[in-house]
Amino acid sequence: MKVTIYSDGSSRGNPGPGGYGTVLHYVNPQGKLFVKELSQGYIRTTNNRMELMGAIAGLEALTKPCEVVMVTDSQYVVNAFNQHWIEGWIKKNWMRGSEPVKNVDLWKRLLAAMEPHRVTWQWVKGHAGHPENERCDALATAAADGEELLLDALFTP
Repeated sequence: MKVTIYSDGSSRGNPGPGGYGTVLHYVNPQGKLFVKELSQGYIRTTNNRMELMGAIAGLEALTKPCEVVMVTDSQYVVNAFNQHWIEGWIKKNWMRGSEPVKNVDLWKRLLAAMEPHRVTWQWVKGHAGHPENERCDALATAAADGEELLLDALFTP
């Protein structure tokens, strides 16, 4: 199965209330498009944590191994894979020089969510009219502004 996942994260303040928005696209063999939207808000988090959560939520929603194109406006997330940063972080026990890598809990969760899939990462410029990215942004900001906010339990400022 081939699936395209679009994701975005938002934070009102950094840290502050935040949310992610994710849109999954699957076209079945008959050519019919199926769309699933996901979003969630958090009481206090960061933009980068929500960017990671958008990708995680999309991958965790898949019920069987897929070929995934992950599309996001987060260079933080895309470059970690396309520029092989994550491989270096793992080799150095999640360190960047003398500093620990931020958001290790979510990087590990993302790696686990990727495990059964073949994922390629694609960057798209944010706020540039890309329809799915704009939809993800709308979902993320609505989630951040919503009333059903969760606690980002492992967030540490």
